[in-house]
Amino acid sequence: MTTAMSAALRRIQCGNALAAFGNGFTAPFLFVYASRVRDLGEGTAGAVMAVFAAAALAVLPFTGRVIDRRGPMPVAYLGSLLGAVGALGFAAAENALGVLASSALMGAGVAVLQPALATMIVACSGAATRSRAFATQFFLNNLGLGLGGLFGGLMVDEHRPGTFTLLFVIEAAMFVVLAVVLATVRLPLTGPAHDSRTPSRQAGPAAQAGSDWRALFQDRSMVLLCVLGFVLFFACYGQFESGLSAYAIEVTRISPATLGMALAANTAVIVLAQYVVLRLVERRRRSRVVALVGVIWAVAWVAAGASGLVHGAQAVATALLIGTYALFGLGETMLSPTVAPLVADLAPARLMGQYNSAFALVKQLALAVGPAVGGLLAATGAYGLYIVLLVGCSLGVSVLALWLGRRLTPVQDRPYRSVVVAGRSETADDLAHGQGAPVKEHALAASGN
Repeated sequence: MTTAMSAALRRIQCGNALAAFGNGFTAPFLFVYASRVRDLGEGTAGAVMAVFAAAALAVLPFTGRVIDRRGPMPVAYLGSLLGAVGALGFAAAENALGVLASSALMGAGVAVLQPALATMIVACSGAATRSRAFATQFFLNNLGLGLGGLFGGLMVDEHRPGTFTLLFVIEAAMFVVLAVVLATVRLPLTGPAHDSRTPSRQAGPAAQAGSDWRALFQDRSMVLLCVLGFVLFFACYGQFESGLSAYAIEVTRISPATLGMALAANTAVIVLAQYVVLRLVERRRRSRVVALVGVIWAVAWVAAGASGLVHGAQAVATALLIGTYALFGLGETMLSPTVAPLVADLAPARLMGQYNSAFALVKQLALAVGPAVGGLLAATGAYGLYIVLLVGCSLGVSVLALWLGRRLTPVQDRPYRSVVVAGRSETADDLAHGQGAPVKEHALAASGN
């Protein structure tokens, strides 16, 4: 990675962390703000969250094509603008229509930022550095969200609407800061995604004719990765705010304050363990790392189930539940340097934005379906079925990951080793862009490394 690419990557990561900090200021308090501060009721508050997700689902199918044709920078600017306007709209809204419109704008803005920033990170990294770049993004996102939620919680008072207005103004300012920081970034022209000032010349007639989705669906490895991604996000992230929280309070009988401690344990594991885990997994097969995550999460769900069966030993039940969240955090640190870089390595250069947007869409679908299923099972009291379902999903992650590993090339499944082996005659960036010698790839595949 060149010095210019490294500097651009640092700026992108910095802007992303500041935006996450702003999002952490408001995301945990949207429901309370709509239902209690603006006195719009829990029905409207629930609709705010639903509109946020629906707006993301509406814009993501079109985001990838725009990134591939115009570059990621204009999309990032648009996302920052929509996010800022949405945040200011929340601050000023006093009726249901106002908060719903603001939620739609913010949801769309946050959604399009995800694939745009991911494409920028790909452009500023090579095969040997991409895992670390995405791990850093994940680390900074969680750190920003955690700190934002902490400071936001200290500032807000539901009896003083002005404190919430201040939070939304701060979030809007963070979106503006993100746009300003990105304006100082010039993406390298040699990467798969070009600077907005130099639109991609790699988008051929197929992309312009709208066949980019067809090309993606014909990529069996990418389709399988999307299925794997859906199960991953459904089994973990999609349960945090619905089924698992309900199970913790209704079955394990912990207090909301203790649930907050469990969530803090999840964040603490991510922040403290990310780079230690990165050193352990970045040289190993990505498919096997993801398969191990499935096993770890299956253990986590078993621990959650056990926490509801321990009667008369609340301390043990609480420890099991906190351990569940900690194990989820450990799995997340293993996924951050594997899944997102794998999307980038599967994507043809001209469809980098399309692949990133498709995977973001899959994630958003899982985050919409997960809470709905978890909430439904919790509402009917089917907690035993709930735990069995999630243990099965976690083990399904392992099976899907090993299946995917059989379809991946050595460069895709174990890029660090492939770059080192091929480095005697080729650069890491050559391999990242598919320019390596076929003889070397064939030899690596035959050796099973």
